[in-house]
Amino acid sequence: MKDGITDLEKKIPYNEEHENFQTFEKIVNRETTKADAPLAIEIKNNIPIYSGQLVRDCANLFERKQELLIEWSSVFESGAGIIAISNAIENTSVVDIATTNFEEIINSEKLNGNVGDHFAKPGANDRIWNSLQKHCMKDPQNFIDYYCSEAIALASEAWLGPNYQVTAQVNRVNPGGKAQNAHRDYHLGFMSGEQSASWPLHVHAMSPYLTLQGAIAHCDMSIESGPTLLLPYSQLYRRGYIDFSNEKYQKFFDKNAVQIEMTKGDAVFFNPAVMHGAGNNKTKSVKRMANLLQISSAFGRAMETIDRKTMAKTLYPRLLELVMKKKMPFRLIENVVGASSEGYSFPTNLDLDPPIDGMAPKTQAMIIIESLKAEKEPTFVFEELNLLDIRQSS
Repeated sequence: MKDGITDLEKKIPYNEEHENFQTFEKIVNRETTKADAPLAIEIKNNIPIYSGQLVRDCANLFERKQELLIEWSSVFESGAGIIAISNAIENTSVVDIATTNFEEIINSEKLNGNVGDHFAKPGANDRIWNSLQKHCMKDPQNFIDYYCSEAIALASEAWLGPNYQVTAQVNRVNPGGKAQNAHRDYHLGFMSGEQSASWPLHVHAMSPYLTLQGAIAHCDMSIESGPTLLLPYSQLYRRGYIDFSNEKYQKFFDKNAVQIEMTKGDAVFFNPAVMHGAGNNKTKSVKRMANLLQISSAFGRAMETIDRKTMAKTLYPRLLELVMKKKMPFRLIENVVGASSEGYSFPTNLDLDPPIDGMAPKTQAMIIIESLKAEKEPTFVFEELNLLDIRQSS
């Protein structure tokens, strides 16, 4: 980062407006140079572009591999926040076969109705939740040929280290399909500004280190077809999870976001805190398909396995009695629920448990708290928890 930006950011009162937009403009008004990404073959719209063949060559040479990983890590963290890789999947026939598989899955799932989307109207795009597992089960050999990609592996390792966890969701934006709202991604990016503001500042800094976003192009993507809109360097703005939904930032994004053309088999990877969104598909014939990768750190797991549903069933009747007899302040009851139940929406099965009323489905803790407030009988609550387990199972 340029001298002064980090110190300036630290001086901003986190819960107050104090030249936040001016700070944001200063942060994103930067230019990527060859010195920022010396292994890139070129730089387009501030985004370093790498050769897939270079990546495959580096993968087999320890020192060159480390040099590439360090460079990518630096770009993700303090540089543009984004890299693109041409010919990330070397054999495009592998992509074609995967595309056919995905189209068959889309057509099959359409028989059961539209699926929800996080940042676009339900039904606006064709979406496959958990394309990773569905792809594996439908065509294991094609899955092997696809995910053996050195580009996917090295990009993941550069940002997350070893033992990362891959998930994937296919998005197909059809002719005339509208752009997504500009946003950040998982984790805090799946909350409203008000919700994210309840998390302490250091969590806002930590969240982007837990995941990496990626996309594999399944067709040639001209600018007219609407490849992902990206705002380089926007991951450096500390208040982004709170501010980016505001109209002022959305308008700035609409005016200043960049796109890069992609060909089938190309890939783009970016820090999840980069402000981004799928573009408008202005074509009359291109069904723009990408396999969206969301790759998670191995560290996003608890130390022990806990049967929280059994705990909830044990505690609920006693908590209900405390509520009905007003023997304990409700805030203290919420503390017990927080300590014993699952308070996070993910991971889940987004086919069965879609984000209908927001960006995240209802949690076990939400069901219990709402049930206690409504003084529901335990048998009804236990049935809701059983149904939640079914919805979350793969």
